[in-house]
Amino acid sequence: MKYVLAKPLSIYQLGQRKNQEDSIYPKMGEATDKDRLFVLCDGMGGHEAGEVASACVCQVLGEYLSSQVAVEDVFTEEQFNRALQAAYDALDEKDHEDEVKKMGTTMTFLKLHAGGCFVAHIGDSRIYHIRPSEKKILYVSRDHSLVRDLYELGEITFEEMKTSKQKNIITRAMQPHQEKRAKADVRNIEDIRPGDFFFMCSDGMLEEIEDDNLVNILSDEKTTDEEKIEILIQVSNDSRDNHSAHLIHILDVLPEGSECQEDISIENAYHNEILREEPLSKSASNINAVAEENPMTRMTSPGKLTKVLKTAIFLVILFAVVYFVAIYVLEHFHLRGS
Repeated sequence: MKYVLAKPLSIYQLGQRKNQEDSIYPKMGEATDKDRLFVLCDGMGGHEAGEVASACVCQVLGEYLSSQVAVEDVFTEEQFNRALQAAYDALDEKDHEDEVKKMGTTMTFLKLHAGGCFVAHIGDSRIYHIRPSEKKILYVSRDHSLVRDLYELGEITFEEMKTSKQKNIITRAMQPHQEKRAKADVRNIEDIRPGDFFFMCSDGMLEEIEDDNLVNILSDEKTTDEEKIEILIQVSNDSRDNHSAHLIHILDVLPEGSECQEDISIENAYHNEILREEPLSKSASNINAVAEENPMTRMTSPGKLTKVLKTAIFLVILFAVVYFVAIYVLEHFHLRGS
């Protein structure tokens, strides 16, 4: 499969914190409709710790895979795991042994590829797959958090999970020098349709917005993607935590091997745009100028060709009438003379 994307949009807000511990790849404002790889991390461990961890993992995952993997090839779990281990190795190198509180980060990862959309996560930053045409969340990653575990065990209710004082305790994260490195939950999504959205966000976005609200915002046909992002920013303005997000809008899904068709469509659109911009009077004058320069064109122009045909037909008819009249007159005088 090949994907046609709208320009991906991002949120990167400080919240009420003194330092930004979230990191995103591509960086804020740098994503284009040609990008197929997105990473979002939420650091922990305080100043010069959480932000170092999140930036390190984001950068390594993004740059490693951009250099190692072709954009449109099928992407595998094995390729992802190699990149993840490279990120862990880089995180180990950033670690200072004298630090009592170890830095760490969550990790969310999304890669559009020929076989679908590969998603992976560690921690409580989330990935959503939303279909506005059905006003439905098709997939949302499961938080690696204490309250989520307690909820699934039946120890607390869903409402208690959202308001618990333990909601910020995560059970899985990327940290340096782990005896057993945390594994990512992975999935490959194949059911992708035009109009679908993928939304990646840190937990700071979720302080002020419920899943139903997110679906309603993204399903509103009267708003542009830019307006949707502005609404999400306004909704999350009161968040205490850093909050960041990627919004990826699928405009079309093309079958494999459709590169030529896509190029032709783009070329046609370009030429149509040029024709629309050129004044009609200018086009008409150009055609007339060419006709004046080329005598053959003047001879074969539709209007003049019609006149020539009419004249020829008239002359033929006239000749026939004169001929038959002449024959009649000659024969008449001949009979009278005899």
